[in-house]
Amino acid sequence: MSEESGPRAGYTRRLAERRAEAARAARLDRWISHARLAAVVAASALAWLAWGRHLVSPWWVAFPAAGFFALVIVHGRVVASRRRAERSAGFFDLGLARLDHRWAGRGEAGERFLDHAHLYGADLDLFGRGSLFELLCTARTQAGEDTLAAWLLGPAAPGVVRARQDAVRELRARVDLREELALLGSDVRAGVHAGSLAAWGTASPVLRSRLIPVAAGLLAVAGVVSLALWWAGAVSPVAVAVAIAADLAFALPLRSRVRHVIGAAGAATHELAVLSHVLSRLEREPFSSPRLIALRTMLASDGVPPSRRIATLRRLIDLLDARRNQIFLPFACLLLWGTQLAHAIESWRAAAGPAVPRWLAVVGEFEALAALAGYAWEHPEDPFPEIVEITGGPRFDADGLGHPLIPRATCVPNDVRLGGAHPHALVVSGSNMSGKSTLLRTVGVNTVLALAGAPVRARRLTLTPLSVGATLRIQDSLQSGTSRFYAEIRRLRAILDLTQGSLPLLFLLDEMLNGTNSHDRRAGAEAVLGWLIDHGAIGLVTTHDLALSEIADALAPRAANVHFEDHLEDGRMRFDYLCRAGIMTRSNALALMRAVGLDVGPRSVAGPASELSGRS
Repeated sequence: MSEESGPRAGYTRRLAERRAEAARAARLDRWISHARLAAVVAASALAWLAWGRHLVSPWWVAFPAAGFFALVIVHGRVVASRRRAERSAGFFDLGLARLDHRWAGRGEAGERFLDHAHLYGADLDLFGRGSLFELLCTARTQAGEDTLAAWLLGPAAPGVVRARQDAVRELRARVDLREELALLGSDVRAGVHAGSLAAWGTASPVLRSRLIPVAAGLLAVAGVVSLALWWAGAVSPVAVAVAIAADLAFALPLRSRVRHVIGAAGAATHELAVLSHVLSRLEREPFSSPRLIALRTMLASDGVPPSRRIATLRRLIDLLDARRNQIFLPFACLLLWGTQLAHAIESWRAAAGPAVPRWLAVVGEFEALAALAGYAWEHPEDPFPEIVEITGGPRFDADGLGHPLIPRATCVPNDVRLGGAHPHALVVSGSNMSGKSTLLRTVGVNTVLALAGAPVRARRLTLTPLSVGATLRIQDSLQSGTSRFYAEIRRLRAILDLTQGSLPLLFLLDEMLNGTNSHDRRAGAEAVLGWLIDHGAIGLVTTHDLALSEIADALAPRAANVHFEDHLEDGRMRFDYLCRAGIMTRSNALALMRAVGLDVGPRSVAGPASELSGRS
């Protein structure tokens, strides 16, 4: 831990510095604006005195005019400095907002990644306002957001996870690097369309023939020689006319293809120029972890870094823009300027174009790693989990497990142990709002974080690679005419199919089969839970039905019961959110109904119940 005494102190200090810089730049901005106005007034007054009254020399006008143009240049730099300081202040202000748990709605929520058909994405609140993605994501490119989302939506292999952990550890304290990437990324987000840029780089060549640039070069030489000879009086103008006619006859059939190449290259060059700021920053940064070194190595194309490749393309585009000069335009036509540069651009694309998707992928992965590093920096108490091999069977073994979206001050941690020497399934009972569903989400979200390469909210977590299947947000659908019960059993079928995959399954089943009668629910739940355990899965099931709690006894020791408790105090329900062994035999449903004014009969507050209410 550096930054004096932790992330809060470092962010606070840097925020104050950036705001002070922005304030100084704003004052200078106002001063220069006034100075520019004064220069205009002075130039106007001297012009009137020089040409209107003939009292001073017109040369005096040059002094305020020169001062005005110098102020324009300086003013542009001051405005850019102020905007940079303001954006940097915003970066640290958002960092403090995350530390204070007031970040929801201020970041990138990632709604475009929300897919209700995914087996846990919506159930674990991975995307949307106040989601895990919004908490984590500091990426400023589409590629970075896509990469981070992909990591959350699918587990990585143990070796990949460990490599990411090493990279995140190295990047964790590099606040300066993350700040600079965030500032560069403001332009990248507005200016780079990753899909179209990658498609341009890998598209089939438009100008294929190798003879065309040779012929264009020879015709250009012939045109220049004929013009020089005519200028020297050695030949008649007919020779120049013949050379021009030959150029036209050569260029006209290629005109549409040349225009296509030039138009596409202009847009791509702008996007690459914006992206090159990020790429050049990565080229300069020293790294020691193997994955970060590998990413930087992937940037080079034939040993040439992308910043140099992109600079070459920009020079070609600058040469192409010389045609806009009316003096040079006739010579450009004689030299077949556009045709030759279009072929040069195509040659560049043939050499470097295939690397463009790789550059985007590297930037995306680096931004995803930087996002996890920022999270690790802001949560120094959260450890990296230990990822172990599956040889001994699936495992999830956590001490002090908490939910990362709940403020640490109010988060109640619990120990959760599944697999190995512990039960493969826990049947969780408890009353309304006692914490059953939150426990499922806590296990799921920390599994997602762990297998993405991030720290977890726990004192300690050891787990094997796991695929996740959950039923926490099953909904009916009016459009498809699907009831909630039918949607749930379809999801259960998909989760059961996961047991045939290459990874063990972690199942998180909330109020399983709640949409049918007790007899069918008991039979179906016992069959599903038995199937899952028999096929090597581990997980948790919540229920408000004591009949389902009895299933754990039938499947013991491979399954066990745990529960959450509550108590009535001063007419209000109180919860401690601690998970305990055994079955919960108390219900708070009647007490809660009475608390909102419903008349539900006798005032017996709590007692044995055949059905307990589930947490909403």
